[in-house]
Amino acid sequence: MISTVRGPVLSIGLDHAVVEVGGVGMAVHATPNTLAGLRRGEEARLWTSLIVREDSLTLYGFAEAEARDLFGLLQTASGVGPRLALATLAVLTPDQLCTALADGNLTVLTQVPGIGKKSAERLILELRDKVGVVAGTTVAPTATVDRGRVRTEVSEALVGLGFSAKQADQSVEAVLSNGGGDLDTSAVLRKALATLGPK
Repeated sequence: MISTVRGPVLSIGLDHAVVEVGGVGMAVHATPNTLAGLRRGEEARLWTSLIVREDSLTLYGFAEAEARDLFGLLQTASGVGPRLALATLAVLTPDQLCTALADGNLTVLTQVPGIGKKSAERLILELRDKVGVVAGTTVAPTATVDRGRVRTEVSEALVGLGFSAKQADQSVEAVLSNGGGDLDTSAVLRKALATLGPK
C-alpha cells in the first residue's frame, strides 16, 4: 500500500499530476482542487490510495489524510467505485461530505455528478454511522481570487468530469456573473455543477 508520495511535481494534467519519487515519475489522479494547489517544479506531498485491478494499478492522491480516508470509505458503499468517489470529493470538502452523510442531506449529495436521489439515500444508509464530522479540514480562501485562473481551472475540471467545453464555459460564466467573482475554485466548481445537474 502506497500511503503517501513526496517529490517534485513534473507535470500537471486535467485529472492527474506526475510526481517524481526516487527517480520514478508516478501518475497520481486527483481532484481539481488538489491539482490547483500543486506547482510544476515544486515539491509536493500527497496522501494516496492505490487501486489494484487485474489490468491496472491506479494511484489517487489527496491534499489531506481525511480526504484519502473518505475516498476509501465511499468505495465500501454499494455501486461506488474510484471515479465516483473522486468526483464526490471534487465537489464536496471532507467536512461537507461527512456532515451531509450524518444529517441525511440528499440535496448536498445529489450535487455530485452520478449521484441521484436513490444513490444518495443508499450512501446515507450505508455510511451514516461510519463517519464523524471531520474537523479542521476546510481551507480558507485566499484574500485575492484570480478570476481568470478560477475560470480556467473550473472549466477544465468540468470537461474532465464529462461535460462539453461549451457547457463548462457557459456554467462557469453564469456563476461568475451572478455574484461568484470572489469565490475560490472549489466554490465555483460546486455552483457550476449545481447549474448543470447530474451528468
